[in-house]
Amino acid sequence: MLRSTVMKEILRQYQTLLEGFDAWFAACMAQAGEQIACRQGCSACCRGLFEISLLDACLLQSGFVRLDLAVQKQVLAKASARVNALRANWPEFRPPYILNRLPHDDWQEMPEEDQTPCPLLADDGRCLVYAERPMTCRLHGLPHIDISGEIFAAEFCTLNFSTTDPLSMPKLRYPFRATFGQEFDLLGDFATELLGSRQLELDTFIASALLIDFSAENW
Repeated sequence: MLRSTVMKEILRQYQTLLEGFDAWFAACMAQAGEQIACRQGCSACCRGLFEISLLDACLLQSGFVRLDLAVQKQVLAKASARVNALRANWPEFRPPYILNRLPHDDWQEMPEEDQTPCPLLADDGRCLVYAERPMTCRLHGLPHIDISGEIFAAEFCTLNFSTTDPLSMPKLRYPFRATFGQEFDLLGDFATELLGSRQLELDTFIASALLIDFSAENW
């Protein structure tokens, strides 16, 4: 559970920010039509380890705790097995599972061929916490080009845009710079409330995010 109403308000504002990305993605789909294969229920990219912010981790948990208890138990078993496997190589990776506190950066070079399903992926390919999924899941599949033309990420899913170049489509752009700035402000506020100091590099994995105790006092 979150410690304060301040943290709950930060989480509410972050959810609103993420819903803005959802609206952008929907607008892109309306504009590009069948050129975009990404949609709810597609799980082609939901494999491997994904880095998410501590703010994403907290939002993820807010959806996770609403799942059926039997489903929660199954997901936690998968998440724990994944984290235990990671700890075999990185014994320093322990609660609260913040990657930026590790004494090395090996976690930034995860193997591309890792096909381990996300622990929150149902057997039918659905995300169990779709409404609370992290930012990276909402942005995955499309290039990230600011309305100014600045490119934040040129990559896109290979299932998308087989006959067109999305980088040349102005209607796919979004105010990424301003929105990412809002994200950093919220993460800084969240860290201040949680840790007592403003920090902007607080990352974890989706699997380890489910094991974090945000009510703990030993942060």
